Amino acid sequence: FGVYAPGEDVARLTFFALFALQHRGQDSAGIATTDGRKLQVYADMGLVSQVFDEDSLSQLSGNIVIGHNRYSTRGSSRITNAQPILVGRGSNSIAIAHNGNIVNAEHLHEELSAQGYTFHTSTDTEVIANLILSSPEKSWVDRIRYAMHRLQGAYSLTIMTNHKLFGVRDPFGVRPLCLGTIDGGWVIASETCALDHIGASFIREIEPDELVSIT
Repeated sequence: FGVYAPGEDVARLTFFALFALQHRGQDSAGIATTDGRKLQVYADMGLVSQVFDEDSLSQLSGNIVIGHNRYSTRGSSRITNAQPILVGRGSNSIAIAHNGNIVNAEHLHEELSAQGYTFHTSTDTEVIANLILSSPEKSWVDRIRYAMHRLQGAYSLTIMTNHKLFGVRDPFGVRPLCLGTIDGGWVIASETCALDHIGASFIREIEPDELVSIT
């Protein structure tokens, strides 16, 4: 789930959206936000209602947010594998959340490790993130496209930089992803029930192999 909505309490919107998407995963839950200067994330094991309270939500300020409910696929059930994850430093950092399975994740992991990239989780989500950061391209759109061309398997992604929100769907459209609007802002969700729950309007499905950039 992701929101770009200046002036809105985006963390709280995401909390209610993740609550509606709870059937997608009960392993862990997390929310990442940015205020334009730095990315921050709060995630823990358990259900959405167990992970977040008023105190944790109040600390997640900003105009852009991504959220995630996880079920174990590649990577064990432990706190370090909770999403979204933050990768990179300073202006060269991203937060990313992923639904799907990358078939060539092990090969890419070995290749990136040989290039000096370090891994703190056992998920293919971190492989995707480091693949984006390893791109020789300059713009975030081109760097994400570079990764998309190298990934094999199923992936729907929400990605956040300090100033942008991205929605990405694999070429086969294996996992769902849709686009909506809310009070002058934009919403990305894996299912429309999340839009309904927060009063957002459905616009359309994000197409297979499509990359949506929201600024």
